[in-house]
Amino acid sequence: MRSEVDVFHLAIPSKDLDESLAFYVDGLDCRMARRYEDRITLDFFGDQIVCHLAPAQIDEEPELYPRHFGVTFRAKQDFEQVLARAQRRKLVFFKKPFERFPGMPERHIAFFLCDPSNNLIEFKHYDSPEFMY
Repeated sequence: MRSEVDVFHLAIPSKDLDESLAFYVDGLDCRMARRYEDRITLDFFGDQIVCHLAPAQIDEEPELYPRHFGVTFRAKQDFEQVLARAQRRKLVFFKKPFERFPGMPERHIAFFLCDPSNNLIEFKHYDSPEFMY
C-alpha cells in the first residue's frame, strides 16, 4: 500500500522541454527536480511528472476522455489557489471551472488545463472527501 513517503510517477510527451518547463514551473509553481537533454523531471504537487522530449508523439487534437491526469484536492482552498494562479498567469484552459454531479453526494468542482504539448490536466475538489476515491 502506498504511504505518504511514496511518489506516483507519470511520464508524458513534450514537444519542447523549455515550453514544458515554463508551463509547469513558472505557470503552476511545480519544482524542477532534474533536467537532461531528453527530459525534465518535476515535483507535480508531491508526485513525479517526467516530460519526455517526443515531438512526434503529441496529440494534436486532444480529447478529455480517456486521457488526462491531475490532482484532486482535499482542501477547497488549495483548489481555489491553483485556479486563481492559472487565471492570473493566463494558462490555457481546456475546460473552464464547472460543477459536476450537482445535487448528488459525489458533487465536485473541476477545471482542465492544456499544457504546451496538449497534455490535459484536471484539478478538482469534492465537497465530501469520501468521494475522492
